[in-house]
Amino acid sequence: MNITKMKKVLVGTTLAGVMTTAVSYGTYSWFTSTVTATGDVTNAVLQLNNGEENLGEVLSAKKFAPSQLVWGNWLTIDNTGNVDALLEATLQQTINKDASLDAYKVGYIALKYTVKPTEEVLADSQEKLQKLLKGTTNEVTRTLAAGNSINLGDGVELVSGIVEPSGVQARVMNKKVDLLGDGAEDGKTNKFWKLNSNQYIDILFGVKLDEHAGNEYQGAKYKMNFTVTAKQTDEGAKSK
Repeated sequence: MNITKMKKVLVGTTLAGVMTTAVSYGTYSWFTSTVTATGDVTNAVLQLNNGEENLGEVLSAKKFAPSQLVWGNWLTIDNTGNVDALLEATLQQTINKDASLDAYKVGYIALKYTVKPTEEVLADSQEKLQKLLKGTTNEVTRTLAAGNSINLGDGVELVSGIVEPSGVQARVMNKKVDLLGDGAEDGKTNKFWKLNSNQYIDILFGVKLDEHAGNEYQGAKYKMNFTVTAKQTDEGAKSK
C-alpha cells in the first residue's frame, strides 16, 4: 500500500474514534434531586366602616335655649378590617361667638359589642345618659357606673361620662378639643377603645346648655365634630 494512502486511512480512523467517543459521552445520565421553597405575604387591612369616612350627623337642633337638652344620633363605628385596632376618638367643640364653651355640657354613652344589642338596651342606655345630664350643667352627676341597671346582655361593654377637660386638650375661648380615647392600650378607659376585628361601637352624645347662660349666647351657633382614627395595635404604632 502506498505510504501516503496508509496515513490517510489512519487519520480517518482516529477521527472517527474521537467522534464516536464524543457522541457516546453525551448519552450519559447523572442522578439529580431538586427542592423548591416559595413564600408570599398578604398585607393586613386596617379599616373602619368599609372605608366610608362619614359617620353621619352627630346632632342637630334649632332654637336651642338654656336648660334644654338635645340628643344626638346613635353613631356606629365598625371594624371592617381583618386586624384589631386602637382608636383615637376626638371630640371638637366650637362656638361662633366669644363665649365660653363651659356653658355647654356634653355627655356620652358608648356600647361595644360583636352582636348588636336590642333596641331595649339602646333605649335604656339613653335614659341613663339623660339622668347623667339631669339638673343644671354645674350640678350634673359626673359618673355613671358601667352597666348600672341596664341588662346589657353577653359580650356588651359600656362606658359613659361627661366630657371633661384633659391634659392633652387644646382650648381657646371658643374652641376646645377633647380625647375620649387616645389611641393607646393602657388605662381603663382606653381598653374600651380597643376594637377587635368584627366588633362595633355605638355611641350617643347629649348636649345641655347651662340654665344660667346669659344673653351673650343668643343666636350663637355651637358645632360638634367627632372623629375616630384607627391605628395598629403594635407598640409604637402611630396614626396618620
